[in-house]
Amino acid sequence: MKKIFLVDDSALMRSVLSDIINSDSKFHVEATARDGVEALEMLKKSNTYDVMVLDVNMPKMNGIELLKKLNEEKIRIRTMMASTDTVEGAKVTMDALELGAIDFVHKPDRASACKGEDFTKDFLTTLWSVSVSKLPTIVSVNKTDKPADKKIDKQIIQAVQKNTASISGNKIVAIASSTGGPRALQAVIPKLPKNLKAPVVLVQHMPVGFTASLATRLDSLSEIHVKEAAEGDELQRGTVYIAKGGIHMHIEKNASGKFVIHFKDGPTREGVKPSANFMYESLANSSYDEVVCVVMTGMGADGTEGIKNLKASKKVHVISQDEESCTVYGMPRAVATAGLSNQVVSLDKIAQEIVMNVGVT
Repeated sequence: MKKIFLVDDSALMRSVLSDIINSDSKFHVEATARDGVEALEMLKKSNTYDVMVLDVNMPKMNGIELLKKLNEEKIRIRTMMASTDTVEGAKVTMDALELGAIDFVHKPDRASACKGEDFTKDFLTTLWSVSVSKLPTIVSVNKTDKPADKKIDKQIIQAVQKNTASISGNKIVAIASSTGGPRALQAVIPKLPKNLKAPVVLVQHMPVGFTASLATRLDSLSEIHVKEAAEGDELQRGTVYIAKGGIHMHIEKNASGKFVIHFKDGPTREGVKPSANFMYESLANSSYDEVVCVVMTGMGADGTEGIKNLKASKKVHVISQDEESCTVYGMPRAVATAGLSNQVVSLDKIAQEIVMNVGVT
């Protein structure tokens, strides 16, 4: 049974969330705290919890301040944030993920709204994925990862430019990521050059309202342009298109023969929406000579069936993240186990392998 530490300033919310957590036999709320100050003192005395469920807005010390303190004190604990879906809330969530939080749920403003079946299912699913993830690494709160992340290996670019003859054809890069993805993407996207010889489409499992902030954050760190995909976006080389949360992204040919983004609502697939499977399968009828599929950290198996179906009609090269560098080795494991991976590489090598496979202009 996983031991849960619940931190929230609302007594009613603590009660409602405790009931949800304890309703699943895999979890038990071992302790609660009313704010970051109380939580920090408790963690200093004893840190035997599997997951901390952490509210963002609290008096005395909020969730972000607590994460910073935990990094300063070198206290490692798997953390799941409970976030609002406002624009500001989404930005704060990105900050929390950078500071070591593993995943988050969108928490309704009212405790009564948390009692619905959809929220309970989403909450417990996310809690489980966080509970089986690796412990987060300590983050230096006095500096961001920006300089290191933005460093592009110029030698690789030069080598590719010298060997452009060996990299021919019209290619597209399609990335899938989930739990641990937002932070892992910061080790990949900012290392891609702005003259990458392919468009990049990306499915990161996130709810509505958060993918725009992820795109903005990645764009600020990167040479390559990053945007939240919009209906009808025409795919351009040197641009990363992040699927919107809560709706499936397809790549289709428009009336003028250009490949564009098209969103389709519908049920979840593999329990998620957007689904990487739909993104991969939509490329089966495209005119791209090769699809470079990248499968990164995440719970479950989204991407495997899509890549399998895509391979039936398309030349595909699959790069999957290795177990050691994954927060959760689920999606990449499924792809590797299915015998679909052409390369299994560590997180810090993914950008390099993308460039080596598609080239630069």
